[in-house]
Amino acid sequence: MASIASGRLEKFSIGRVFSNTFSVIGRSFGSLAMIVGLFTALPALIYNFWNFSRIASFGAGGAAGLEQAALANYGITSMIAALVIFVLALLAQAALVRATVEDLNGKRPAIGDCIQVALRSFLPAIGIGIIAFFAIVVAGGVMALFGSLIPFLGWLIGLAIFIAAAIWVLSISVALPVVVQEKQGVFGSIARSRALTKGSRWSIFGLFLAIGIIAMVIQVGFSLIFGLSVASAGGISPVGAVVGAVGSSLVSSIFSTVFSVAIAVTYVELRRVKEGTSVDELAEIFS
Repeated sequence: MASIASGRLEKFSIGRVFSNTFSVIGRSFGSLAMIVGLFTALPALIYNFWNFSRIASFGAGGAAGLEQAALANYGITSMIAALVIFVLALLAQAALVRATVEDLNGKRPAIGDCIQVALRSFLPAIGIGIIAFFAIVVAGGVMALFGSLIPFLGWLIGLAIFIAAAIWVLSISVALPVVVQEKQGVFGSIARSRALTKGSRWSIFGLFLAIGIIAMVIQVGFSLIFGLSVASAGGISPVGAVVGAVGSSLVSSIFSTVFSVAIAVTYVELRRVKEGTSVDELAEIFS
């Protein structure tokens, strides 16, 4: 594949990002699948199988049975698993950024190289992830607090704060690609992301909203089918636990792959639109 030509584009294009995202996935499916399988799908599969197996062991008791049998242990294990999955997801996203830029530059992504780049970016990636996470969590807590103290008006004020936090998180959506490609630290990458996304945030919001809606439809469809199967069987059987674990892991892995590649493509698109930077110039950082 020939390298994408350099040159300044008129404006950020959702259609171009969508097209390039699925083109990258199609061309480098094997490499992306290996990265996602190692860092996302396998950990999710292990956790989901454990989770469905635990639920199945309570039989018809369901949630009530869960409360009666080692609820504290279940909660602690789930929190640890969520933390591990969160960290591995950031590593996967960093590796996918490298793979995406390599693909757009006409090269076949090398899995070992992508993982090396992700590991080098580990600490600032974690920092950015924690900052974004706490921004949303704190905003959600403030919204709930205001809503409980001042009925209706408090919810409106809290909602405004939450929306402001969400917009801020959107503005730093390409901070991780900045870490990977430009080797900047946490706060430098956040500032750089805000500068790149300025003027294009509504378009980026539309892009992520579209991906989120597609993912939600797929997730709801799977949940309905699995829920109906469980209901008709009178509970989760051992086979049902396997099907549920594999299905849930597959759905989450597909979404995380599309979302991560889309973020990387968005970063490249923003650099081309705002600075006229070619993909070749981005790749030279690692030469």
